[in-house]
Amino acid sequence: MNRINFLLYAALFLASCGNSSNKTPSENQAGNTTETVAEPEVVPTGDTVNVVLQSDDNMKFDKSEIRVKLGQTVKLTLKHIGTMPKTAMGHNFVLLKKGVDLAEFGNGCATAKAPDYDIPYNLQKDVIIYTKMIGGGESDTIEFLTPPRGTYHFLCSFPGHYGMMNGVLIVE
Repeated sequence: MNRINFLLYAALFLASCGNSSNKTPSENQAGNTTETVAEPEVVPTGDTVNVVLQSDDNMKFDKSEIRVKLGQTVKLTLKHIGTMPKTAMGHNFVLLKKGVDLAEFGNGCATAKAPDYDIPYNLQKDVIIYTKMIGGGESDTIEFLTPPRGTYHFLCSFPGHYGMMNGVLIVE
């Protein structure tokens, strides 16, 4: 056996001897190590669900709840059925990570600037996925694999819109 094959087999052997637990150690405030359960990896089912979410000039989404199955690919199309331009009545779809405070995130987006009203850099860590900001008559489509089971908030991040334009994505 040559040296390269030996190193390859040794690496495979060592990798197979690893801990297959989904738990990861963490420290609590007292400095004691505890085990926490890691989020399970989502396995794609191959199924795609098409979701059309409409927004309008009255700062409303036509749905406040979207239900999907774990492992599905979600093809979400946001349609702005109003007529006002993006600078006056722009809308987007922003899916927040689990546990992110909707009001805190929405208020943080008040600093977004025209013309695209991008999500502020310091808040992007709280986002799973989002569409671009669109104006009347426009649409945008995104695709994503469902996050793990649970309830996730979504909103429009245009400054001041989150209070009326929000809902939940429920992954069953």
